Amino acid sequence: MDVLGIKRGVFGGTFDPVHNGHLAIAEEARKAAGLTEVYFVPAPRPWQKTHMRLTPVSQRVEMLRLAIKDRPYFHISTVDIDRAGPSYTIDTILDLRREFSPKDEFYFILGWDSLESLPSWKDAARLVQLCYLLAAPRPGYPRPDLRVLDGQLPGISQKVILMDGPVMDISASGIRQRVAEGKSLEGLAPAAVAGYITEKGLYQNRTGFQPG
Repeated sequence: MDVLGIKRGVFGGTFDPVHNGHLAIAEEARKAAGLTEVYFVPAPRPWQKTHMRLTPVSQRVEMLRLAIKDRPYFHISTVDIDRAGPSYTIDTILDLRREFSPKDEFYFILGWDSLESLPSWKDAARLVQLCYLLAAPRPGYPRPDLRVLDGQLPGISQKVILMDGPVMDISASGIRQRVAEGKSLEGLAPAAVAGYITEKGLYQNRTGFQPG
């Protein structure tokens, strides 16, 4: 009997640190597309953020592990860590497709702002052929115009699901700033992640915080 594949979500980023906004987006994406699983894919060095100073990837992975430990449908994939060089989404999707059944469907989770810039990404046309796109709103960014995107990348409108929520004004850079200022992370990050940040002394006395 021909067995159908399953729907797998892919959520990439630096996760420096992972926070409640990330978890809410992943949960909403899971529900919106009926995903069986969502894979958080931490990037050791994304091509867009080569100028940033990042927390060691082993610690970012550990914070992810703490954040998702009670959600059996959330997982961590280290494909970007295991691959040398900068992290490009097309490589992430290709690696994951090789790892799982060819019948599986992949849904890449990103923000409205990232969706608008997607035509400039590496091998964007091929990326759109290989996966669907689940786009979550970002505070301060308008809803993407799929007709405009179709003009830049023909066929993309047929592969996009525009999510209406969640709208959460939480950023990793804001969390790093709060930690440096000695402020609480209650309601912004899982308690286990906040505890790990304190235990390891992360994000102390940093200056020049970059978005991320």
